[in-house]
Amino acid sequence: MTDPRVDAYLAALPDDQRQLLEKLRADVARLAPDAAETISYGMPAFKLKGRFFLSYAAWKQHCSIYPIDEALLERHAGAIGGYGRTKGALHFSASQPLPDALLDELVRQRAAEARARHGY
Repeated sequence: MTDPRVDAYLAALPDDQRQLLEKLRADVARLAPDAAETISYGMPAFKLKGRFFLSYAAWKQHCSIYPIDEALLERHAGAIGGYGRTKGALHFSASQPLPDALLDELVRQRAAEARARHGY
């Protein structure tokens, strides 16, 4: 389910960031079709049965995806060398997009954790 506030958020971005985040949005919707979009803390986010499991944002010099755990980063260390990050976030850009395998695993993992935590 899409949220018009997310449409507005993406429409306000520069073309390169908008295209990058629209792809991420479509990938998450494909991988977790039962997820609903929302805005949380001013960022586009996804929820399952009303419970947050993933968000993303555009910043001045990069985009970020939240939350990302250390074990996932370690499994994909070769593919993400050179990416910026903070605790819980991975930074990416149009010139250095997220590897598809990493995004797929992240979405599947976060969705499975949310479902298990809440018994669905």
